[in-house]
Amino acid sequence: QVQLVESGGGLMQAGGSLRLSCVASGRTFSSYSMAWFRQAPGKEREFVAGISWRAGNTYYADAVKGRFTISRDNAKNTVYLQMNSLKPEDTAVYYCAFRNTQVVFSTTKEYDYWGQGTQVTVSS
Repeated sequence: QVQLVESGGGLMQAGGSLRLSCVASGRTFSSYSMAWFRQAPGKEREFVAGISWRAGNTYYADAVKGRFTISRDNAKNTVYLQMNSLKPEDTAVYYCAFRNTQVVFSTTKEYDYWGQGTQVTVSS
C-alpha cells in the first residue's frame, strides 16, 4: 500500500500562485510515476501534470502548460505542483496519484493510489 497526503490548497485571487505538495509513504517501488489530477464540480477528473520519478520527465495538460510546474524531491518522497497565473477555471479539488511504473499516463484508470484531495479556489 502507498499512502498519499496532499496539502497546500486554498483560496487565491486570479493571477496569484499556490504550491501543492504530496507526500508518499508506505510500500516502496524501484520505479514509479506520480501525477496531479483535478476535478471541478460536475466535471470528470482530469489530468494536470505528471512526472516519472527516476528520470524526472514531466508532462502537462495543455490548459496548464507554461503556468504550472511539477517537480519532485526524492529524499522527501514528495511531489510538488507550483501553480502560477491562476485562473478561475483552475478551481477544483486537486488529487495526487501514484503509479508503480515509470510511464506517465493521463487517464485515471492507470493509477493505483490516490490522495484525499485538496481544494483550490481561484476568485476573479
